[in-house]
Amino acid sequence: MTQRFQVVATDALAEVGQERKILDDVADILLLQTNDEADVAKRGIAADVLLVYHTIKLTERSIAALPKCKGIVRCGVGYDNIDIDAAGKRGIVVCNVPDYGTEEVADHALMLLMAIARRFLSVANALRAGTWDPQLALGTPRLRGRTLGIIGCGRIGSAMALRGKALGMRVVIYDPYKPDGLEKALGVERTYRLEDLLAQSEFVSLHCPLTTETKFILNAQTMALLPKGAYVINTARGPCVDPNGLLHALDAGHVAYAALDVVVTEPLDDERLRNHPRIVLTPHTAYYSVEAFQEMRSKGAAEARRILVGEKVRNPVNLSVLEKACCNV
Repeated sequence: MTQRFQVVATDALAEVGQERKILDDVADILLLQTNDEADVAKRGIAADVLLVYHTIKLTERSIAALPKCKGIVRCGVGYDNIDIDAAGKRGIVVCNVPDYGTEEVADHALMLLMAIARRFLSVANALRAGTWDPQLALGTPRLRGRTLGIIGCGRIGSAMALRGKALGMRVVIYDPYKPDGLEKALGVERTYRLEDLLAQSEFVSLHCPLTTETKFILNAQTMALLPKGAYVINTARGPCVDPNGLLHALDAGHVAYAALDVVVTEPLDDERLRNHPRIVLTPHTAYYSVEAFQEMRSKGAAEARRILVGEKVRNPVNLSVLEKACCNV
């Protein structure tokens, strides 16, 4: 009898029809619908592979309780909600889906940039409230010729760079982990120090992963380096921007506007951010389109299948800490 595996989908999903199309011949799929890692440790104990989304955090506590687990697939780009060290020392490969929402996040970041630059929401809300006041648009800058600084120039940062160029903006990138020549391929400029990027960025857009290096990479001190009246856009991870530093910069007039798709604590619990008149917020939706969500699910399931059938995985993220891998890496 052919061995059947178990794949456990932890959070976010309400059904697993799309995953079954890819996995049904090799695995049974258990849907937990939980944000509590204790449920994963208890109900997912027989898991050979976990499919993990973004609303749950997996620590040593739950990972240590999965004796059969060969792999954890983070169905998304960021994987800061998974303890990759705890997984690695148990031979569990952690993979992500790095390319499913590239266009969507870059489009969303561009939308946020244009919304705050063009004063879109303040004008629209005033008009809806019965006020016809073109004066509300005063201060709107011309985008052509303005400098867009991009922190993190992977797939999404590169896509954002191309969008900025299409608007006629001068684009400068900062990413110490990308090889020399990326800027030439994109037709943009490059700095090798964050300070040099910020000093010239009239608009700054974050597209970096959340790491110990990038936590609060924009804070009171670094935002003080921006030109007065700069604009801040974050579609990366909430803790890349220190909310206290941002509020200080906004209230001091050093930052003109900010647009955030992500915040430190989600759902948002900071009323200072929610009610600030010069902050535009969206609820962590930059990644989403109908097509992107389908692609994220199908690519995550396909990676899980590779783990189960012994094919080499495509997108491992914890190879540097992986000991005696339980699958083909």
